[in-house]
Amino acid sequence: MAQQHPKVPFRTTGSTLLHPISVAVGLPLDQVNFVACQLIALLAAFWFRLYLSPNHTSFTVRHTVAILLGIYFAIFCFGWYSLHIFILVLSCYFILNKASITNIHRYSFIAAVGYLTLCQISRVYIFDYWLLSTDFSGPLMIITQKVTTLAFQVHDGIGKKAEDLTAEQKQLAVKERPSFLEYLSYNLNFLSILAGPCSNFKDYIAFIEGRHVQMKLLEVNWKLKGYSKLPEPSPVGAIIRKLLLTLVCLVLFLTFSKNFPFMYCVDERFMNEFSFWSRVTYIHISLQFLKPKYYIAWTLADVANNAAGYGFSGVDQNGNFHWDLISNINVWKIETATSFKMYIDNWNIQTAAWLKRVCYDRAPKYPTALTFILSAVWHGVYPGYYFTFITAIPIILAARVMRNNFRHCFLSSEKRKVVYDIITWIVTQMAVCYTVTPFVLLAVDPTIKYYKSMYFHFHILSILVLLLLPSRPRKSIHQYYQNEGMKNFNNNKKEQ
Repeated sequence: MAQQHPKVPFRTTGSTLLHPISVAVGLPLDQVNFVACQLIALLAAFWFRLYLSPNHTSFTVRHTVAILLGIYFAIFCFGWYSLHIFILVLSCYFILNKASITNIHRYSFIAAVGYLTLCQISRVYIFDYWLLSTDFSGPLMIITQKVTTLAFQVHDGIGKKAEDLTAEQKQLAVKERPSFLEYLSYNLNFLSILAGPCSNFKDYIAFIEGRHVQMKLLEVNWKLKGYSKLPEPSPVGAIIRKLLLTLVCLVLFLTFSKNFPFMYCVDERFMNEFSFWSRVTYIHISLQFLKPKYYIAWTLADVANNAAGYGFSGVDQNGNFHWDLISNINVWKIETATSFKMYIDNWNIQTAAWLKRVCYDRAPKYPTALTFILSAVWHGVYPGYYFTFITAIPIILAARVMRNNFRHCFLSSEKRKVVYDIITWIVTQMAVCYTVTPFVLLAVDPTIKYYKSMYFHFHILSILVLLLLPSRPRKSIHQYYQNEGMKNFNNNKKEQ
């Protein structure tokens, strides 16, 4: 008798064309549609770069093709739900052109985040809490980043004086309102509509107009390197490396994720019969095999952009070309992170950059807290998101205090530095697992159950660190280095 396939969720408003494949591979149809569109986007990106090159194709044609493909992918994946994407894009374009320049960023931010939140509430509380409806919120989250990024950059370019801007804000400022075609292309292009990433408007327009790579190359004096003309960097090497990473992540995810179900961490037997360190170890392993699905989505999106000729970030000191301008992850730095900050700086990189540019750099007070709160609101309305980001606040602050107080004590020798790195790597992995578990659990009850089984240890330790240790100013650390340097200098003189 033929083996029957397991029942696969079939609740979708998108296309059902690939439902037989969904049943065959045992994955939800929404995920199959997403992967199929990303692979088609990759193929279309090669065609876009080779046959619609800005050298022999008008900017208007490139914009139009990017928009039409993006709209098709949105409708294929989300059906009528894609209307939410189009409504938000058109509403914010109206604000961009009709609102006063002094308030354009505020109105765009309120409209985008407000509409995103309403849509997320409808998904979570109108539909069944655990049986998720078609998740159109992902593209809507990317659109929210884009329309707010553009609004702030237009406000900086038109509504503020250059001396009132930071160096980065000055560089990214947009000096005039974009045309309707440019606006739609930036927000709805097929390269980023499904999984992002959000990039800066000026970078995207430079890519469409064929100036993107040249702008980065002109930062280097090629004549000193023996070149008679500008080189032509190829993205093929970067594409191959990223596709190999995607393949490895896919194998890991399909092989191990089902063997370490994450919800087992709140199972009564698991919490009662296993020791504390066994539970910590299991949660770490389980999360390790959940991460590859994010690696796959973000890396595929990055590959599609690179294949189209977008994402060139410049040349390093060794003359190597890099294609990571809009990369969303750095897997090596994530897996070897020795601080919570280093971890989140390399996870969902473009979202972190967006949060920095629209919130952290502009908040008059409490930038860290406000940035984490905005991140929670942007992610959605599941309580687990708020547990995660609120928990992260004292952990980040405590980690900063610990670093300021103790790191310099381990820098006197290479062996001590290695010991410090090992300890901080272990603590970072534990802290990340502790913090992001509610993000996966989503609901209140399992989150509280989990924290009780962990004895709220990171909450308690973080608060104790903040209460008991001084927040040493960086000046005192620099003074330490100066004193150590003077001691070494005097010792050398005595030896002479």
